[in-house]
Amino acid sequence: MGARLFAVPNAEPLASDATPSAASDLRRLAEALGGAAPLTWVLTGDSITHGLVHTQGERSYPEHLHELVRGELGRTRDIVINSAISGHRLTDILGDFDRRVSSWRPDVVTLMIGTNDLATGPGRATVEPGDFATSLSRFVARVRSLGAIAVLQTPPSIDVPNAPGRERIVEFVDAVRAVAAADDVLLVDQHARFTELGNGGVPWGLMGDPFHPNAAGHASLALELATTLGIRPAPSRSLPMLEARVAAARLNA
Repeated sequence: MGARLFAVPNAEPLASDATPSAASDLRRLAEALGGAAPLTWVLTGDSITHGLVHTQGERSYPEHLHELVRGELGRTRDIVINSAISGHRLTDILGDFDRRVSSWRPDVVTLMIGTNDLATGPGRATVEPGDFATSLSRFVARVRSLGAIAVLQTPPSIDVPNAPGRERIVEFVDAVRAVAAADDVLLVDQHARFTELGNGGVPWGLMGDPFHPNAAGHASLALELATTLGIRPAPSRSLPMLEARVAAARLNA
């Protein structure tokens, strides 16, 4: 791994010979959020993080994170950047890593990817789960070489019968989980949460189409991300509204 270019502000740096871990990253993030120095957050991925169309004009989960961090936590000098691009695979992000990630000098980088990588069909190169996992580990290493905190997210549910070519969702979700465990990276298991909200299946009220969450789905994504990262301001205006949005969508599914 290359030398770190900078350290997360406010947080006690790791020893020079220490290996980053999920626990140390969560500690560093908590320390950073408790300090005054501003942080730069980069959220990247595919169309789910890009957040277009299927939210129908409502907020995407990166926008909810923006409100929680810069609004409710009062961290007005933090910057939250969404560099996700619809239709992209992990290889696209690795091939454009400078623009998508490193040029922003991030302190925290989240990645939700896999929905396009797993897709098969005419005109699509087939990606094997093992190759995807290797690329994911490379992404984590590159983020950590910047001194930033890496956060992996599993993609949410897919209505497989109505999403031809995307039958391999579980294999790719498991690949994300395996890399998070092997590389000791913070993991936000959005797929597990969506499955729970769908009572073991697809949470129909949270979906805009067979594999894109709608606005209520993005509320759920934001809640799970915030919970995992320890971003739970109290009192909060946003969190009860997000929770109510998800609950209502489940009832109306």
